[in-house]
Amino acid sequence: MQMNLSKDRTCGLLYFALFILTIPAMNWVVMNVGLSCTESGPCLIPVWFGIQAPSGVLMAGFALVLRDLVQSKLGVRWSLYAIVLGALLSAVFSDSSLIFACVLAFFFSELADLLVYTPLRKKWPAWAILASGLVGSVVDSAIFLTIAFGGTEFLFGQVLGKFWMSLIVAILVGWLHTRQRRLNRVAIQERLIR
Repeated sequence: MQMNLSKDRTCGLLYFALFILTIPAMNWVVMNVGLSCTESGPCLIPVWFGIQAPSGVLMAGFALVLRDLVQSKLGVRWSLYAIVLGALLSAVFSDSSLIFACVLAFFFSELADLLVYTPLRKKWPAWAILASGLVGSVVDSAIFLTIAFGGTEFLFGQVLGKFWMSLIVAILVGWLHTRQRRLNRVAIQERLIR
């Protein structure tokens, strides 16, 4: 049991560090990685047929998932620390004209993610990641687009891009959760046979 707690804490701290690193990575990716980049604006990637979004949406989706993983291994308190630290880093690494939009969008989307993920995570871990990621991405995109650009014209593309990351991880977590339950049942059956 002690080794499991230590392993969970180590994984949690790794997720915490990766979560924090997504903030500068997101700001670099959005300006340098994509199929088309404008001179003074973001680089774009396709998120669906005929729909493009700034490439940073992938990192934002990844950040939402990592926050869930921090909470599952270290608890809500560490998750709140990650949100506050992430918001501060967002202010440091954001373009000066977008600091307010970036910080508010990051902070409130991560809180929304936490509020949805927390009640669902024990019983439905994969659904918790998917639902919280979707809610967090809508909040993030709506706040950022409204404050930064005065409208939500690109909301669907932003949400869809973030949703793909949540979906991929939710499928993986669902598979791992099912596999672990199956292994636990086999172990219990083997103990009963002995």
